[in-house]
Amino acid sequence: MIHPWFERPSPRVLAHRGLIPADADGIAENSFAAVAAAHAAGAAYIESDCHLTADGEVVLFHDADLSRVIGDPRPVSQVPLAELERLMAGIGGLISLRQALEAFPDVRFNLDIKSEAAAVPVGRIVAPHAERVLLASFSDVRRRTALEAADRFGRGMRPATSAGTATIGRVVSAMAMRSRPLVRRALAGVDALQVPERQGAVRIVSPRLIDAAHACGVEVHVWTVNDPLHMARLLDLGVDGLVTDRADVALREVAKRR
Repeated sequence: MIHPWFERPSPRVLAHRGLIPADADGIAENSFAAVAAAHAAGAAYIESDCHLTADGEVVLFHDADLSRVIGDPRPVSQVPLAELERLMAGIGGLISLRQALEAFPDVRFNLDIKSEAAAVPVGRIVAPHAERVLLASFSDVRRRTALEAADRFGRGMRPATSAGTATIGRVVSAMAMRSRPLVRRALAGVDALQVPERQGAVRIVSPRLIDAAHACGVEVHVWTVNDPLHMARLLDLGVDGLVTDRADVALREVAKRR
C-alpha cells in the first residue's frame, strides 16, 4: 500500500528549507516567508528541519545554534520561543512545526529531526497529520523514536520515513556485494532513500541503486541539486525526487517532462 505522502505523481520537487526567491533580500531559510514562497511557487513538498526551543516548542531551524542565521552563538535549545520569534521577525519570521502544518494544509512536509530532544515532540505533533509527513534524520535512532511517538499519539497511520545514515551505509554495502536480499533487508520499513549523488569519492546514486530501491518499493531522492543541467541528468537517470534550494527552477524542469 502506497503511503499518502507519495500519492502525487513523481518526480517530486522538495523545496529545501523553503524557497528564498532570487530577488528576495534578507529572508532566512526555514522562515515563514521561505515556506510561503515555496508554497506560492507551487511546491507540493517542503523539506525542513526540527529543533526544540528552551520552552519545548518544535521550530523549523537547521542549525543547532543561531550563529549563522542570526549572529547569536546560543543554541536553539537555550532560547525561548518568544525570544526566537523576536530575533527572526526581520528576516522572514520564525515558523513552528505546529504553525507550518496548520498554515499550509495542502503541503507535504519532509522533516529532518536534528536533535534527540526534538524526536518525541515531533512525533506527537505530526501524529494527526501522518498522511502528509515524512520523517527523516541522519540518526536512525532519532527517526525511529519519532515514528514510535507518532504511533502512540496517532490515529492508526504512521508517517512515511526515509533512511538514516546507518541504513544507507548498509544499502551501499549490500550493493557492493551485489546482494538484492541484503538490500531488501536494509530497506525494510523505509519509504525513501534521500541521499547525495556522491559522498566524497563514493558514488551513491547510480542506475543500479535506483533499480534496486525501486524493486523494494522505495523511492530515491537526491540532495541538494540546484543546477538545471544537474537536475535534468538525474531525472533522466530515473530518480524520484530532487531536494533543491531552487524549487522554482526544479518545478519548471519537471514540468517539461509531464
